[in-house]
Amino acid sequence: MPNPDKVDRKWYVVDADGCILGRLASQVAAVLRGKNKAIFTPHADCGDYVIIINAEKIKVTGKKLDQKIYYRHSEYVGGMKETKLKDMIANKPERVVELAVKRMLPKGPLGNRMYTKLHVYAGDKHKHEAQKPEVLEIKR
Repeated sequence: MPNPDKVDRKWYVVDADGCILGRLASQVAAVLRGKNKAIFTPHADCGDYVIIINAEKIKVTGKKLDQKIYYRHSEYVGGMKETKLKDMIANKPERVVELAVKRMLPKGPLGNRMYTKLHVYAGDKHKHEAQKPEVLEIKR
């Protein structure tokens, strides 16, 4: 059984330039969970840290830019807001990638801890150079 104190965590950087959103999110979620390690246990957090850069340059297939809608609610009557994917990529591209990865992680406290190890940036600069991240290749 992996002990949370003894799990060796690495930092990875992923360049999202030209990647398809769903494929990128599923592979990053697997690394955040720790499924790429031999000590993987479903009920323990043994994943690594992931930095995603160039989130504004992701791609989607089909007609998703016009048809995919993100919903949020203000908890007031009539407070539902909807935003198309095209507008989200234009305004908050990092939020699109964060939501895609978060929805592929387990729900509950374990998934919340895994989600905190994800760092997404719209441009190609990030502030985690001190951790010496390794490049993680994503299958396109």
